[in-house]
Amino acid sequence: MKKALFLGIDIGTQGTKTVLCDSTGAVLAEAFCPSVLFRPDSETVYEEPVNILNSVISTVREITRKIGDETAKQIVSVGIDAQMAGVMAIDRDFNAVTPLDSWLDSRCREYTERIKNSVGDAAVLSSGGQIIHSHASKILWWKNKHPETYKNIYKFIQPNGFAAGKFCGIKAEDAFMDYTFLHFNVFSDNLNLRFNKELLSEFDVDPEKMPKIVSPDTVIGEILSEYAAEMGLPAGVKMIAGCGDTAASSLGAGITEKGLAYDVAGTASVFACCTDKFAPDTDNRTLLFGRSVCEGLFLPLSYISGGGLCLEWFSRITGKNFKELDRVAENAVNKNVYFIPHFSGRTLPLDDNVSGAFLGLDATSDTGVMFRAIMESVAFEYKTYLDILLRSGALGGLNCVYGVGGGAKSRLFSQIKADVLGADYVSLANADSAPAAMALLSAAGCGYIEKNYKKIFSHDGSANKTCSPNETCKEESEIRAKKYLKLLNNYSNYIL
Repeated sequence: MKKALFLGIDIGTQGTKTVLCDSTGAVLAEAFCPSVLFRPDSETVYEEPVNILNSVISTVREITRKIGDETAKQIVSVGIDAQMAGVMAIDRDFNAVTPLDSWLDSRCREYTERIKNSVGDAAVLSSGGQIIHSHASKILWWKNKHPETYKNIYKFIQPNGFAAGKFCGIKAEDAFMDYTFLHFNVFSDNLNLRFNKELLSEFDVDPEKMPKIVSPDTVIGEILSEYAAEMGLPAGVKMIAGCGDTAASSLGAGITEKGLAYDVAGTASVFACCTDKFAPDTDNRTLLFGRSVCEGLFLPLSYISGGGLCLEWFSRITGKNFKELDRVAENAVNKNVYFIPHFSGRTLPLDDNVSGAFLGLDATSDTGVMFRAIMESVAFEYKTYLDILLRSGALGGLNCVYGVGGGAKSRLFSQIKADVLGADYVSLANADSAPAAMALLSAAGCGYIEKNYKKIFSHDGSANKTCSPNETCKEESEIRAKKYLKLLNNYSNYIL
């Protein structure tokens, strides 16, 4: 009997990545399609839904062409994850009526302020999220700025729910969002897996425009024959609901028990820990208490919108690739230079007036020192998040940090994080853990493998690289992390 194969798809900010896996999670083939982000002005960032659909179709088709028709017949299920803080909308016929407003889009800032001033802590306590430029603010932007479009909106959904719904031909009334997205919609009641009707009523938002809340491994249907033919898939391929990209990457990294943490060192720099307590952060307004795919576990996290973008920016302006910059930064001694990595404003806590900056430069500051300072700024941010979590009592201690994403491939970056956080940092061999996790999640959801996520996503570490904290750096790291936070809190953007 031929073995079953599974597709995992990650709709990310930079692009869509699709992988083909077997039941062990081994990646047999992969494909990538870059995203097309539209930026007509400094505040507007969006994607066209048709491009999102086409990116999925093209990457799946590329894989089926690589493996051939006979092997493609072994594909039985698909799971899709997606970027989390943006939102889009469909009409009664499940056609897109808005673009995907990216998580990088900040046109909705006035509605973010309205929510903060009107319901403040109540929304944080209900959703576990923070009042930032995410679902609720973007929904209010459409409602108030484009009322005619808003009237035609039947459901607000996420890009993976849109793709899955179109491919499976589900009805608009069955449009869904899985529970790992709830903390990005402050109109939600996260603990009770529903939307908060009182909060929706406060802003005159129709509850019927909200999607159904489902589990990530829920089977939502089979791919329609016309889409299956276009992608080179056999008939009867099942689709699960999928989840948010951070939830997917953490699952793939093996973050399935309390005390483990993970770092998504990608376009956004995301740091999260795993806990069994739901403790919304109303004091610091920094942590988002999202749900893990694993029932009963939460992933309190925070992130820098442009952490990875800062490294890419420095590479571009210096004309040096990451390996060259790593090499010069390895031997650089940085005592006084600090970097503020908030190119698009500080997201958590929200402060649109903060911008990127180097502080403490002098005539001896060279490329190595500056690149090291950028890396250190990300680690210092993570230390701030960890300290808040430890003070809250939701986390007893940090056992280990698992790193995924492009930045996790840098030994220097990993060592800096280990030193600042005071814990082993494990760079996973599979730096792009999200799509493979989705493939296995679809296998479990559709009954092809046992639904034991701790077992499925554990790893023996044989192919991974570990950096342990340097005890001689501990005191200096503590001092510099505190100074960084002080500088950041006193820093504000100014207009020349």
